[in-house]
Amino acid sequence: MNSVLEPIQESQARGTDCAGTAVACLQSVSKSFGEVRALRNVDLAIHAGELVALLGPNGAGKTTAVKLFLGLARPNAGAVTVFGGNPIHPSVRMRIGAMLQVAKVPETLRVREHIDLFSSYYPKAFPLAETLRIAGLEDIQDRKFGELSGGQKQRVMFALALCGDPDLIFLDEPTVGLDVEARRLLWAQIRKLVARGKTVLLTTHYLEEADALADRVVVIDHGAIVAEGTSAEIKARTVGRKIRCVSRLVAEAVRSLPGVLEVHEDRGALEIRTAQAEMVLRELLRRDMELADLEVTSPGLEEAFLSLTGSDHTHSTSTVMQR
Repeated sequence: MNSVLEPIQESQARGTDCAGTAVACLQSVSKSFGEVRALRNVDLAIHAGELVALLGPNGAGKTTAVKLFLGLARPNAGAVTVFGGNPIHPSVRMRIGAMLQVAKVPETLRVREHIDLFSSYYPKAFPLAETLRIAGLEDIQDRKFGELSGGQKQRVMFALALCGDPDLIFLDEPTVGLDVEARRLLWAQIRKLVARGKTVLLTTHYLEEADALADRVVVIDHGAIVAEGTSAEIKARTVGRKIRCVSRLVAEAVRSLPGVLEVHEDRGALEIRTAQAEMVLRELLRRDMELADLEVTSPGLEEAFLSLTGSDHTHSTSTVMQR
């Protein structure tokens, strides 16, 4: 088994940038739990000052990657480095904050007591008042944790992740249980943290959240990275654009046009998926001068995700957490 500090030259040769602005790296990392392979030769670099959204269906390997970065698990092969060193080293941990989906704290302590306690672990923690403000907890700071709603508890866990003024923050499903308004407020605070130079790795099952926040999206499936880039790049590369129109042409004829990826009929209209919308539109208009009700739309990140992972469920209501 390779040490988490051993360099993997082969992965660097393939282009994984674990120098310069990279603050956390997986280099040719594989991780198994018994017979289950959670990660398969994964290369991932997280750079200073960016927000990376790590997406994937159940069992994809996201939480395993987060645990490796936090030093809560060790790889079976490959190397894990954070700030150039071992993630379990105290000097590294002092620069990290983490909000995990499964976490427990004593329910009898008050909100401000929890934050005071966690802040004491760090040499340069935020003042209590600032942490309370960022997490929106001023009005409930004297309430016991066990008396809080699910959404309020999420905000407390967010406060505990950032109270130490960390340089690198891991947010594992941070907005689960929050209503729409609270979710948007948390998004605004996450953006402010990134604007202050913080680096954030976010896992989420709300694809709208990843689309709104991430500088870079990484999609993992069956333990391997299947796509990486900006949200716009992933959407354009995987699913192209959608044309909807009413036409005299039958679906079979449209399906044979160059550049058409998929066609189906929907309530008297044709829905056409294509990576070359302009070319297909010109051909449709040439063949059918009476073309009507024309719409051209770019797909959302959800469609790209489903295309990449082969998922057949509605992602906005599904969970994508894994071990």
